[in-house]
Amino acid sequence: MKEDAIEFLVLTEEHNQRVDKVVSSYLKEYSRVIIKDWIETGNILVDNHIVKAKTKVQEGQHIIVHPVLKERTEVNPQKMNLQIIFEDNDLIIVDKPHGLVVHPGHGHHDSTLQNGLLYHHPDLKLLPRAGLVHRLDKDTSGLLMVAKNSNSYNSLNTALQSRLIKREYRAICIGEMTSGGTIDVNLSRDPNNRIKYKVSKFGKSSITHYRVLKKFQGHSFIGLRLETGRTHQLRIHMSHIRHAILGDPLYGQRLMIPKGSSESLKKTLRSFKRQALHACQLTFQHPSTEELISFSSKLPKDMESIIKELSGNALDADTMNNLQFPDIKT
Repeated sequence: MKEDAIEFLVLTEEHNQRVDKVVSSYLKEYSRVIIKDWIETGNILVDNHIVKAKTKVQEGQHIIVHPVLKERTEVNPQKMNLQIIFEDNDLIIVDKPHGLVVHPGHGHHDSTLQNGLLYHHPDLKLLPRAGLVHRLDKDTSGLLMVAKNSNSYNSLNTALQSRLIKREYRAICIGEMTSGGTIDVNLSRDPNNRIKYKVSKFGKSSITHYRVLKKFQGHSFIGLRLETGRTHQLRIHMSHIRHAILGDPLYGQRLMIPKGSSESLKKTLRSFKRQALHACQLTFQHPSTEELISFSSKLPKDMESIIKELSGNALDADTMNNLQFPDIKT
């Protein structure tokens, strides 16, 4: 649905600023995400030329905006038992269990986190994706941020794009990893499988930092920090370095049963049918108070059980959750 065009000139104080920032200052009712989408689809022109979001504008240039409001598919509120660990006037922090889909989509039209959020706080219908700032795969558990108003939504999205939000994960990987490191590769959609992505010479930049927290026979318990947040990034990255995340149905590798494993460990490993990946920590600046805040989530029981079995019950839950992401000195 197209609305009337909006036109304005770049002012002296806006000289040499990014076009997405300038447009956002005029059209505060629209999020930066929507404005960036309009730029990428050619619905925002500078002197009648298509530009990029990072293009810097000059004083006196003519900007024309053709707002295109996508017809939203109706997402119905549904009562759900959401695990909300924090909520104030600006944001909600949800601890998502594995198996819960975040957004409605193909094959999942209801009973998603978005349905539950709309029931919990109906005003979220006014925000894109019901205020969800980022997402997790269906079978990845852990922490998610939800903005409750447009100011918070824009602020948190800007912080996310600027890599100012620390997102930390825990994973159990196949193979005995010797050390941590950084993975820096480009990712693009796999042309042979529409639901997969792959490491590519082209595509979008993706960066993950990883550290070994504990080594077991045939497996490793690791910490991961996202610098970027591409679709399936952590799963692809670990597969790329030949240490796929245990149980990953899309990017995984053959199940490894360590020699001399107990029958209990064999049964536990064989029955684990989702990627052993958990979003355990979020640290960011509060959108209103600007206070640095941090939230954490304990490992889910199924991942705990795997680690206990791999360690011969030498590690208890508190020890697992208290393992810190070590910095590597260069």
